[in-house]
Amino acid sequence: MWNYDPVFFSRLLTELTLVFHIIYATIGVGVPLMIAIAQWIGIRKNDEHYILLARRWTRGFVITVAVGVVTGTAIGLQLSLLWPNFMEVAGQVIALPLFMETFAFFFEAIFLGIYLYTWDRFKDQKKHFLLLIPVAIGSSASAFFITVVNAFMNTPQGFEMKDGMITNIQPLVAMFNPAMPTKVAHVLTTAYMTSAFVLASIAAYHLLKGNQHLYHKKALYLTMKAAFIFSLATMVAGDLSGKFLAEYQPEKLAAAEWHFETDTHAPLILFGTLNEKNEVENGIKIPYALSILAHNTPSAEVIGLNDIPEDERPPLYIHYLFDLMVVIGVWLTIISGLYWFAVKKGWSFAANKWFMNLVILSGPLAMIAIEIGWFFAEMGRQPWILRGYMKTADAATSAGYVDVLLIVFSAVYIVLALVSVTVLIKMFKQNPVERELEDLSLEKKVKYL
Repeated sequence: MWNYDPVFFSRLLTELTLVFHIIYATIGVGVPLMIAIAQWIGIRKNDEHYILLARRWTRGFVITVAVGVVTGTAIGLQLSLLWPNFMEVAGQVIALPLFMETFAFFFEAIFLGIYLYTWDRFKDQKKHFLLLIPVAIGSSASAFFITVVNAFMNTPQGFEMKDGMITNIQPLVAMFNPAMPTKVAHVLTTAYMTSAFVLASIAAYHLLKGNQHLYHKKALYLTMKAAFIFSLATMVAGDLSGKFLAEYQPEKLAAAEWHFETDTHAPLILFGTLNEKNEVENGIKIPYALSILAHNTPSAEVIGLNDIPEDERPPLYIHYLFDLMVVIGVWLTIISGLYWFAVKKGWSFAANKWFMNLVILSGPLAMIAIEIGWFFAEMGRQPWILRGYMKTADAATSAGYVDVLLIVFSAVYIVLALVSVTVLIKMFKQNPVERELEDLSLEKKVKYL
């Protein structure tokens, strides 16, 4: 007979919601910055192509924001419904960043509405551009505050626990916990990078289909250049994250690298398999690399899993998540850098069909890397929901309705995905670039008559 497990279904529903939400949240954080870059270039160069880029990206951004709000609200509800024990303990401590995240969204939404409906209302486009700055700040601030909450779950501080009760609450200390800098840096840089790659994929798709309009060429160059810059920033953030794990979450780093024995000169292991004795087979070992990643020196000691209690070890399959995340990140950096360098040097292969296909794939790959990264982050924290204080199994609800909620929310997410994709496709198909450029030219002529 089927055995109902509320912890299992709570985890499954939360994971489903996060997987879906992260797509729209990532775009919601990164695209405003890309819009700002495009519009600023358009104003400085008096280039209608970049202005139109900003305008069209804004329309698509509004749709993703709407879906992101719904799924973000779902996460907030699920924290209370599915993880009441966690919220009872930690809710008092993290109330401030949760409130600030809501405030940041309101700030973003207000200025987004004003920005969207004031196109061509200012003679000086720089004044209209100023309305976009709060949108970009608000979107990144939302990511900052919600990431602060996640960081707190990894390195909780700013309170004392006595007899199961929270005392001496210090919200600011809780917010600025040790995990916050690297978590925030990694989330923001990857969001900017992924958004740039997604927009680059769209531009490359149009070029591959034979639409060689200068608009798409400019869009591709801008987005790939931005993607390369943010890819490098992501690599730096990833390196800092590795060093954070070595100091504050050694069990997570050890599980990710299948590092069992505490030792110096530790190698970095890519892929491979584990035998019954937890020995690595068929893996790629890079000598000293793990010690360098963890402490910047090849002779540094790295804590192994055997020094961690068995009931506090993360699942070993996060090794593959880490490897895939790193491999995709390096690949995307190479592709974006190669495109930018080829364009600078005038090499023709950047416009070839095979390379355009690689660029088109970069958007989905970047989004997959984001998803894998979050799975790695959350699975690597297990068995803790609040590290050192509360395990995941102790935080979940004991209610008997979670499986029903899973079905309901799954249906909602499917509908939202279908509707948002359909609306975006129809919106841009009915308003092709060529027509919009003609309309802009006519508007300019009328103004000067």
